[in-house]
Amino acid sequence: MMLLFYLAAAVAVIATIGVIVQSNIVHGLLYLILSLLAVAVIFYVLGAPLAAMLEAIVYAGAIMVLFLFVIMMLNLGQNTRDQERQWLRAGGWLLPALLAAVLLGQLLYVMSGVEGLSAVEQVGVLAVGSRLFGPYVLAVELASILLLAGLVSAYHLARQIRSGDE
Repeated sequence: MMLLFYLAAAVAVIATIGVIVQSNIVHGLLYLILSLLAVAVIFYVLGAPLAAMLEAIVYAGAIMVLFLFVIMMLNLGQNTRDQERQWLRAGGWLLPALLAAVLLGQLLYVMSGVEGLSAVEQVGVLAVGSRLFGPYVLAVELASILLLAGLVSAYHLARQIRSGDE
């Protein structure tokens, strides 16, 4: 289990460095998704399957799709089409694909039941809701305000660019 933890941590660190050094925003977004999935694997290995699933569904799923839509909304025109053709080259996808394959191998290894992993306890919707809106209500509300601020600023940036083009 320690090997899986260190491997997922290495993937998370490499992917996060990829986010920082990438000049291409879509490649940076792919590295960010990979980093968040690696953190989800770390949560799972540490014995927090609910936190791992929430990390994968909420952050790597929903919020990254929102970021992708914002990127698509801000990058309009022929320049974007030419840039997308350049992104389809295999060299840009090699490292993220390799890191994702390492995470997939870890997932298959853990799911195979090797090393006598204990059974995962199922948590119902009521238990999750009572935790999120009980002791963690302040964190949930702060996260919702942060997401609202991001949405309003994305709208403002897109509107400002569109009005400047006219």
